[in-house]
Amino acid sequence: MLQALSRWLRRLIGPKPIPDELWRATLSRYPFLSRLSPAEQQRLRRLVKHFLHRKQFTGAHGLQVTDAMAIAVAAQACLPLLYLGPAHEPEQALRWYGDFVGIVMHPDNALARRKVMDEAGVMHHFTEELAGETMHQGPVMLSWPAVQQAGMPGEAGYSVVIHEFTHKMDLQASGADGAPPLPRGFMGAHNAREAAAHWQRTWAPAYQRFREQVILAERFGAPVPWLDAYGASAPAEFFAVACEAHFVQPERFAHEFPTLSAALRAFFRQGVEER
Repeated sequence: MLQALSRWLRRLIGPKPIPDELWRATLSRYPFLSRLSPAEQQRLRRLVKHFLHRKQFTGAHGLQVTDAMAIAVAAQACLPLLYLGPAHEPEQALRWYGDFVGIVMHPDNALARRKVMDEAGVMHHFTEELAGETMHQGPVMLSWPAVQQAGMPGEAGYSVVIHEFTHKMDLQASGADGAPPLPRGFMGAHNAREAAAHWQRTWAPAYQRFREQVILAERFGAPVPWLDAYGASAPAEFFAVACEAHFVQPERFAHEFPTLSAALRAFFRQGVEER
């Protein structure tokens, strides 16, 4: 009852403006945000304002989530949505994140208990260290130190926030498979089936090549790929890792993966003239 009343009051009051000082500090902290044009920064700021109004942050293990922390997360989470809503109401794009409310922040990487059955039928139990995690129709978990590392020198296109929130976008289609719902007319496709086939022809071979590069590097000492090797673990992770790099280091990503860069620019409607 109290939670429902709180949500009703939030809708009645409306989103709060973001203080200029906090906004400027966020942009200057993350190079991939500061290089946006003034018009893009203004649009992102509006998205962030509505994002913060709709989501609830919770600190785990005694972590106090400050306004600055929430804005840092929101700005990175909204970056992929920048052109997915109309210019006069960009917050419509937040429907991509409409299946959840909660964002749980940890003071360090979280530990998750896992179990996996191997090909021989033996169950293996282990503990996995996580910088972030996304649940289908559930909350997003983020490590605050990992959030702060986004765009740091030496980190190949890293943003745990973009990674986890593009997982949310991927999950809007057939599940976590690296194939999100595609916009109408995607890259000249005449229908959804044609668009999906084009996506598959683009991403499946790129994923297989990347897996081979990672295996050769790990087992035989071949050159280490620039992109985060975690992307070789599954198509969904390859998509999320690619999205991180696309937004954090777009020039380098376009050089390394020109066909994927073009596909992501089309998916996120970057460079598309608005009507």
